[in-house]
Amino acid sequence: MQKEAKKKKKFEMPHIYVILFLFSAIAAVATYIIPAGEYDRVPGPEGRETIDANSYTVVEQNPVGPVDFLTVIPRGLIDAGEVVFFTFIIGGMFMVLRRTGIIEIGVDKLAKKFASKSLLLIPLLTVVFAAIATVIGTPELCLVYIPVILPLMIALGYDSIVAAAIALCGTVIGFTAGVLNPINTGLAQKISGLPVFSGAGFRLTLFIVAIALAVLFIMRYAIKVKKDPTASFVYEDDQEKRALHQHANQVEEMTMSTRQKYAAMATFIFFAILVYGVLAKGWFMIEMAGLFIIMGIVVGLIAGLNTTEIAEGFNKGFRDVLMGAIIIGIARAVAVVLEDGQIMDTIVHSLGSAVGELPAVFGAVGMYLVQLIINFIIPSGSGQALVTMPIMAPLSDLIGVTRQTAVLAFQLGDGFAHILFPTSGYFMAALAIAGVSWQKWVRFYGPLFLCFMGLSIVALIIAQLTQWTG
Repeated sequence: MQKEAKKKKKFEMPHIYVILFLFSAIAAVATYIIPAGEYDRVPGPEGRETIDANSYTVVEQNPVGPVDFLTVIPRGLIDAGEVVFFTFIIGGMFMVLRRTGIIEIGVDKLAKKFASKSLLLIPLLTVVFAAIATVIGTPELCLVYIPVILPLMIALGYDSIVAAAIALCGTVIGFTAGVLNPINTGLAQKISGLPVFSGAGFRLTLFIVAIALAVLFIMRYAIKVKKDPTASFVYEDDQEKRALHQHANQVEEMTMSTRQKYAAMATFIFFAILVYGVLAKGWFMIEMAGLFIIMGIVVGLIAGLNTTEIAEGFNKGFRDVLMGAIIIGIARAVAVVLEDGQIMDTIVHSLGSAVGELPAVFGAVGMYLVQLIINFIIPSGSGQALVTMPIMAPLSDLIGVTRQTAVLAFQLGDGFAHILFPTSGYFMAALAIAGVSWQKWVRFYGPLFLCFMGLSIVALIIAQLTQWTG
């Protein structure tokens, strides 16, 4: 009977800490097996450092030993400090806003307004977020979107995964298609010697198809959750949020006090400053975090909170996102190991060489799969472009793949996996803010990612067969 009970016991995915620790340990073992090597770094487009594709050399083996391995997680936390710090601050700031009451009242009003047409918000918000990302190339803005739309989605009868999916899928589709994205399309085309933003028509078509796939997928899940809340992957996790935000069916009208109205106005002003800073001044996480600190203090004081209440609001927000923030640093440890062991360049070199052995018709697909693998260890779009495109662009000439297709293979391999791989810092921060575990997100997003993979392969085959040049 004990044996039968064991058989019936469902498999449970290990804790994300365990998964990331194992990745780091595997990487450390790999530093003993994979030959160490490096490329020369040279000046690239816009003053960025890139690699000389013809400079790869084998260097003396530098394995990561047990003593060195002891430090990789703390060093990962330090290296990822910008994202870790940002995650804490945004969690604290939104908890202060919740304590002012303006989020609860605002959500109540919006929930009543959209109660009969809530499903339309999914395509509307997804398209808006995607359009912004495909022009300015900042999928990290999902970190701002999620805490804003999360209470609304809960109030309308959906769950945290729906809110996370709208923001994450929308921004990653816009970033990946990169119709006018300077961070991936523009930079990769510059490195490859192509006219910047050429081939926009094909990328726009890809953008539209990917949006349609994502919206249908999210809506299908959202309908199921609204019909039966227990069907939610995060039903237990969302209990507190449902108790706090589901006011759409209340008869009484929630109203703001005069101080709350001024606080709401101040919040909009701060968000306007944020958008201006990101678009016009190139602000990133450090500047955004600094603004959020001031925003939490000022809005809290205007709404009538005292300094102790504001400080405790920040503290509770920090606690709520603690695990997600720590995960970001642990995930960074994988890259720390590969860099210490000097095998990251060897992996890139070997994968690039493997693509060169493929028949021409499979060359573009091979490039995509290589970029997908590399994205696990280099989760930065611009970073991956600077490391891989100096190799992939000339390689594409040798195997008969157009450089435009090689750039697209980079975009597709780099993009959709940003919201799958736990080594992606902003993605793990977004899940922390949404209160969704990585394992449950994979359960939700996995089928859609497979659809995106299929779409990517089909798009690359079409580009290859038509010898797409833009």
